[in-house]
Amino acid sequence: MCGIIGITGHKDAARLTYLGLYALQHRGEESAGIVSYDRRNMHSHQGMGLVADIFDEAAIRSLRGDISVGHVRYSTTGSSLQRNIQPFLVCHKRGSIAIAHNGNFTNTSVLRERLEENGSIFQTTMDSEIIVHLLAQSKHKDCKQRVIEALAPLEGAYSLVMLLDDILVGARDPHGFRPLCLGKFDGSYVLASETCALDLMQAEYIRDIEPGEIVFITKQGLASIKPFPKRKHAFCIFEYIYFARPDSNIFGKNVYLTRKRLGEQLAKEAPAKNCDLVMPIPDSGSYAAMGFANKSKIPQEIGMIRNHYVGRTFIQPSQFIRDFRVKVKLNSIKDAINGKRLAVVEDSIVRGTTSKARVKTLYEAGAKEVHMRISCPPITCPCFYGIDFPTKKELIAANRSVNEVKKFMGLDSLEYLSLEGMLAAMLLPACEFCTACFNGDYPTKIPRHFSKKMLEKKG
Repeated sequence: MCGIIGITGHKDAARLTYLGLYALQHRGEESAGIVSYDRRNMHSHQGMGLVADIFDEAAIRSLRGDISVGHVRYSTTGSSLQRNIQPFLVCHKRGSIAIAHNGNFTNTSVLRERLEENGSIFQTTMDSEIIVHLLAQSKHKDCKQRVIEALAPLEGAYSLVMLLDDILVGARDPHGFRPLCLGKFDGSYVLASETCALDLMQAEYIRDIEPGEIVFITKQGLASIKPFPKRKHAFCIFEYIYFARPDSNIFGKNVYLTRKRLGEQLAKEAPAKNCDLVMPIPDSGSYAAMGFANKSKIPQEIGMIRNHYVGRTFIQPSQFIRDFRVKVKLNSIKDAINGKRLAVVEDSIVRGTTSKARVKTLYEAGAKEVHMRISCPPITCPCFYGIDFPTKKELIAANRSVNEVKKFMGLDSLEYLSLEGMLAAMLLPACEFCTACFNGDYPTKIPRHFSKKMLEKKG
């Protein structure tokens, strides 16, 4: 995942972009950057780490101009390195390009090889840089045609914000894997990954950028085109389960309400009748736990407290960092759970190491029994569209049965929400979603070399 934002036509564009990145920090904690344009020159400030650590008042003031784009990153393609920080900025004979990308291309190696054969020299290992080279090589004089030509060969997932000098461009792939919305603040247009970014700057939500749509925003206003053939929608369902903030609306529906519905459906399918209390694994499991407790009529308690100065363990770039952060992220309330039979609601189990450590902590705090309920189905297949589910070897449910996962984590019982139940809980029709990480039904053709690399280590 990543978080992207762009704003045009406001004297405090960089400051507003900074606020938007603050709201989107949950989408990536490795690095952040902002590029602005003052109608003459591009200005950039970026760094490794959190938004609050990278930008101070001096940095914001240096980002002059009334147009800017910003990005927070966690890596799925390209290492966690300084040179891979976005927005990616280049200058060429037709002007400057700054690009911020959320998603993952599935034909990266094919396009990169073709571009290198034609003389392109890549500065990063990011798939996002491919767009820059395609734009620079285009012979079209018209900006819209250059963008269409650059995006046409891309396969996979992308939501983009770009600066082409004084033009702010927003685009979403034809399947609509990743969210992107349009808002307005003080007469200025805003593009953002989630509506929570609009809320923080008190911008008005207008609508979502539609799958396959490209918008061009200039001083004259907004122009929209849909140049590509329509494709079956494939909205990432994991956005609702884990990634998006609960106060956001994505794909037109509220995340908080959806997570509560997942919990309610989970209580129908996998009740925990003999448990004394329901407790969530904070924070992403909190809202499903509310729905589970309400439906099952079991009291809910906060059995663990999250240290909010520690980042999201799932999106850390290495297993060592994940393991360390699990230990310092959550602390149990012993007096609340000692001697109790717990129904623990978690949003998902990916690798299993994080959940195992949490279960151990609960038993050490005196829990009599721990029964875990998961508000999505087992994750059995890698994601090629921008979520860090890299190989089957690393996905615990791909290599173990539910009973084996239960034993690995030391649980008294473990049950997952069914695929049918998860889709029934959504506020959109089931056909709108990508569920490939649960059932291997990929919405796009996956290149053989790419899929072999990620599927070969089945265990």
